[in-house]
Amino acid sequence: MSSIPDAEALYTKLLAGVKTLMRPETRLVGITSGGAWLVERLQKDLGLSGAPGVISSAMHRDDFARRGLSASAQTVLPFDVNGTDVLLLDDVLYTGRTIRAVLNELFDFGRPASVRLAVLVDRGGRELPVAADFAATTLTLPNTQLLALARAADGAFSLKVEESK
Repeated sequence: MSSIPDAEALYTKLLAGVKTLMRPETRLVGITSGGAWLVERLQKDLGLSGAPGVISSAMHRDDFARRGLSASAQTVLPFDVNGTDVLLLDDVLYTGRTIRAVLNELFDFGRPASVRLAVLVDRGGRELPVAADFAATTLTLPNTQLLALARAADGAFSLKVEESK
């Protein structure tokens, strides 16, 4: 197994990368739950006014029948999606299926001018043609392992690897 990088150091790289992607009309939207944690902190660290968006993939997942509704937060987009430049944030990009579901959810709320993606970790293994506009790092793991962002009580990020079920 590859060594797991320091999530706080990756966050610093993500913050720098997101700064380069920002436009005056850009709104940040985090994918529950890891992306929502990232976007909450990015919104503050970038000094952006208002609340960031949070989006759930639950209702549009292709494995909904098996997974059901998760306990994660539901979609909250505190701005008009129409004509907006949306920058999606997620912790780990893997197969691309979560991004596909999130795009369907986003378009239920309107038609953005553009949608881009920034992630903390791109672990490869794509099953759909999805690519991040920015990834803080690329990491290869066996497909028997899951990689997820964890957040401590003090807000510090860490990455954890678990064997998939």
